[in-house]
Amino acid sequence: MIYKVFYQETKERNPRRETTHALYLDIDAKNELEGRIEARRIVEENTSYNIEFITLLSDQHLEYEKESGAFEITEF
Repeated sequence: MIYKVFYQETKERNPRRETTHALYLDIDAKNELEGRIEARRIVEENTSYNIEFITLLSDQHLEYEKESGAFEITEF
């Protein structure tokens, strides 16, 4: 399952939409909740990012992300 993680690069400032970034993780999980928990764990262990939101991408959303040109799976 592919998850999109929205984050701020630092926890020092209040989140602003203009500075929100996203990364994509391929998580092998039994269900969506376990995948979100695992995605949060991975990002928190490997970065100092302020995680705003984690969402599971549907097939249609994944295709859109691939076509937009910004799609790249992040590996830690």
